[in-house]
Amino acid sequence: MRPKPFPVLVTGGAGYIGSHAVLALLDAGWDVVVLDNLTTGFRWAVPETATFVEGDVSDMELVGRVLGEHGIGAILHFAGSIIVPESVTDPLKYYRNNTAASRALIEAAIVAGVPHFIFSSTAATYGIPDEVPIREDMPNRPINPYGQSKLMTEHMLRDVAAALPMNFCALRYFNVAGADPAGRSGQSTAGATHLIKIAVEAVTGKRPHVGVFGTDYATPDGTGVRDYIHVSDLAEAHVAALEWLIENPQESRIMNCGYGRGYSVLEVLDTVDRVTNNPIVRKLETRRAGDPDLLVADNSLILKTLPWRPQRDDLGLIVQHALAWERKLAERAES
Repeated sequence: MRPKPFPVLVTGGAGYIGSHAVLALLDAGWDVVVLDNLTTGFRWAVPETATFVEGDVSDMELVGRVLGEHGIGAILHFAGSIIVPESVTDPLKYYRNNTAASRALIEAAIVAGVPHFIFSSTAATYGIPDEVPIREDMPNRPINPYGQSKLMTEHMLRDVAAALPMNFCALRYFNVAGADPAGRSGQSTAGATHLIKIAVEAVTGKRPHVGVFGTDYATPDGTGVRDYIHVSDLAEAHVAALEWLIENPQESRIMNCGYGRGYSVLEVLDTVDRVTNNPIVRKLETRRAGDPDLLVADNSLILKTLPWRPQRDDLGLIVQHALAWERKLAERAES
């Protein structure tokens, strides 16, 4: 393993996706500094081999100090708010935590001379697409403040990269699920809204049932179809993107992160039933406002750009890892 040129700062590294990115970086030999305010993250999710700093990305003085003291050469930015319905009822929270805080972080990075930036973006920037699978060159029409707040940060990074010596990758996630195969981290935040997390909570008795929101979509079984990507594959894509930025200092990319295949809500629940051999209760509900029929990635650009290839493209495996982590959380709560 070749020596790495500098330490990396991971914001939101005590959260779900951020903690898996920290693991992937450490596994690849990088020195990692984690900055997290622990609002939704967990101190125990940060490995002892990473340096931890408690604080907020909007605190430019703190961020500048961390960047300078540790000689940071790249930032992986995961900190932010992610619950779509909440963004509709409390939009200013999302423009503060996602857009304004990211602006402060980007400025601190420029002042410190950090040349590389990777941003945790989302397929919510597309809104309701005209066609599927979704390519990066399709229109961005967010239908909620969450997607809009992320798109505004992409625009800031694009403009900064055009004017100043920084390049960036914005990775647009589709539906992230699963947990570290070695059981080192997983989705731990209470009140999660992601289907697979909700389903494994029902398996372990945390929920009495799983809601199925809408059965009249234009899909084969009438339920919404989504592209699910294993969180560890996603984390490894960030490591590959970091190495690409270093090798291509004059270039930046916005890329989808998905597998290019969709599963319906019922297909996911059938998979959970099969993995556990214990059918969970399903409760049919009305549609939620703004839910598209299908969201599936065209992932050809990331496959063309990076050497990254999915290693865990299996819905049953994703469910197995999510369930193993959920059971680990239950054991922790009982002890």
